[in-house]
Amino acid sequence: MEAIDFPISYFTWRTDWEKIPSRTTSSKPHFTLNNARIPIDCRCEIAEKTTGETRDFVLGASCKTERVGAPRDIWTEPNADFIPIFSQDRFMMIKTFDRVGRSVQLYPPTLGQQPERQIGRVADNFDGVRIDIVHREGELLENTEQVVEAVLDNRQLVARTEYEDERYAVTLDYPVKTINANERDGFFQTDTGPVLLPDLSRDPDDLISGFELAFSAFSTADWIEFIIRVPTPLTDEISVYHYSKSLRMDTTNSVVLL
Repeated sequence: MEAIDFPISYFTWRTDWEKIPSRTTSSKPHFTLNNARIPIDCRCEIAEKTTGETRDFVLGASCKTERVGAPRDIWTEPNADFIPIFSQDRFMMIKTFDRVGRSVQLYPPTLGQQPERQIGRVADNFDGVRIDIVHREGELLENTEQVVEAVLDNRQLVARTEYEDERYAVTLDYPVKTINANERDGFFQTDTGPVLLPDLSRDPDDLISGFELAFSAFSTADWIEFIIRVPTPLTDEISVYHYSKSLRMDTTNSVVLL
């Protein structure tokens, strides 16, 4: 079966201020042109059962907020962990600051404050977006022994998790980063992420707004547990975003050797 070769799969957005002034930056740019290339950490395919329409979303790797081209003071203050999510026509940019509710001013300031989850249309914000997913032929591992052997041989592994409700069918593809393997007792368990976790109560055009970030763990083919990034109280006044909400789901899980 084919699987995604994640180490060489990327998406790139192109910002050209001479064509479409950016509405997602928090500081004046040093250049009018930039191509930002980001590795893909997860691909989420959501199919609406009644229409057969399929929507693809990709999760970018985490990075930090920066001033591109700055001669010094590259990192913005306050700094944020930055994770983008893209489809062909929509995007959501997630910023995680030191506490829930912190925000920064967009540039120019007339755009107001940048929310923690900024959602928009690609055509309104970028000169273009390329989603370059590379597929390779892989081998579906059919039992625990094969998975354990592949882990101990340091082979590249990709996971697929599938589930559905009355309206949608979801397929998550993601690289197996951390995994535990036990050749004595015949056991493995993934511990990998982040992945995209959709809110299936939303209509198709609003699916991108409902994504949460999660890590996943499974050791069998028929269920998985997610640990979801949610606001987590530290005190009565302060909350932070942390992976702290556990969710177990009935799913179909598979591991593919590339």
